[in-house]
Amino acid sequence: MDIKNNTANIVSVSRIFVAFGAIALLYVQTTWAYLLAFILTAIAFSMDGVDGYIARKYNQSSEWGSVLDILGDRIVEASYWIVFAVLGWISIWFPLICVTRAFTTDGIRSVALSKGYTAFGEKTMQSSKIGKFICASKFMRISYAVAKVAAFMLLIIVNTPGMELWEGTLALRTVTMVIAWLAIIFCVVRAIPVVAESGKFFKS
Repeated sequence: MDIKNNTANIVSVSRIFVAFGAIALLYVQTTWAYLLAFILTAIAFSMDGVDGYIARKYNQSSEWGSVLDILGDRIVEASYWIVFAVLGWISIWFPLICVTRAFTTDGIRSVALSKGYTAFGEKTMQSSKIGKFICASKFMRISYAVAKVAAFMLLIIVNTPGMELWEGTLALRTVTMVIAWLAIIFCVVRAIPVVAESGKFFKS
């Protein structure tokens, strides 16, 4: 593989393993393990922006890169929600909603890709202005990413062993759950235009 011309794709894939490292640390019930998981989570999500920057700056944008970017998003997001639910920090509905949305939108996007459309960029599959805004605009993509990373990092912080100061702080836990619900609502809302505009890809 030509590493020089695939730097963005390498970053996209690497962040999955960074996230897995953070998740593994959540099963090490120590304060330092959780703090390291917190830092790795921040790094994993910052890499989501780095791969896009590299792709644009060094002209490495491609359909394959777009697929890898979305694939990385799905694996990282679903993995965190699933583990948080397994640990008992959130309701099982969070990962169920996330996974259902992922299968639905990505199934539709795979059909769109076969017809020359991509999820984002100049060849975006969204044709309506509202659809483009909700799914492909920088504002919505950044807002969704911020909501996710804030929810994940706060969930780790409020459940960090040895942090008795935070364990009984109802306000912080309430804020954490509000942001977590906001993130999952974003997840659903951004799927609506994909489903609503999918009919054109299935016409003969």
